[in-house]
Amino acid sequence: MACWFELITDALASRGEGWTDAVRTTLTPEELMREFDAGYGGVEGAAFTLWTNKHVYFPAVYDGAEWVTSVPRDPCNERKEHVGGW
Repeated sequence: MACWFELITDALASRGEGWTDAVRTTLTPEELMREFDAGYGGVEGAAFTLWTNKHVYFPAVYDGAEWVTSVPRDPCNERKEHVGGW
């Protein structure tokens, strides 16, 4: 079991950010903490967008496995791989 709070915390850390960097999120506190099966099967986590001053975070899914991915908030030379695997 996982919750968006845990998965987003990890994604923020991977970008050198933390919750204090979050500017806004579309998740309610309940959606943020609700546990769901992030493994293969079906989409269970709530849809969301979360903004920091440097990145935009959002859910990704492949074959029912869910995780958090992000893109830079401002134009830059960073390339983004296909979301959802290949």
